[in-house]
Amino acid sequence: MYLYLKALHIIFIVTWFAGLFYMPRLLIYNTEAGEQPSPAREILRKQFSVMLKRLWYGITWPSAIITLIMGLWVMFYGPWASTFKMHTWLHIKLLFVLLLYVYHHTLHFILKQQLRGEFKYTSQQLRIWNEVATIFLVAIVMLVTVKQNMSAIWGILGLVGFVVLLMSAIKIYKIVRQKRA
Repeated sequence: MYLYLKALHIIFIVTWFAGLFYMPRLLIYNTEAGEQPSPAREILRKQFSVMLKRLWYGITWPSAIITLIMGLWVMFYGPWASTFKMHTWLHIKLLFVLLLYVYHHTLHFILKQQLRGEFKYTSQQLRIWNEVATIFLVAIVMLVTVKQNMSAIWGILGLVGFVVLLMSAIKIYKIVRQKRA
């Protein structure tokens, strides 16, 4: 039974991250729709609102909830739970998971703003915010896979290097887009 619960946990992590990766893209497109002339702007915004709501409430939120339930179940009721020892890597992983749920809620907040017609963030700011889920994914997967074999210093340096690489890619993409325009 434990392996089935673990498999379900992983499946819902994947669907949750699918929503976390796609949601900011839709928020970006919805923001950029404001640059279109009428009536295209209104048509696009109406369509993006439908897509945003379906993705968020139909996939992303349910996946986040089921991921949490399955994760707790696996952690506390797995075959090793009676000898469960909180390792440092697990504390750090749980911190990243908590921060991932905070990130999830920030997307919810931005979604609510956009559905009210408030566009407080530029598409460039949302592109940067879009990469936060990637950073969490890399950190969590590395911690779960490598566990206590990971050097704290190399782990931090690797994560910082990855963030620098991502931000550089966003900057380069912005320059390329501006040259094309």
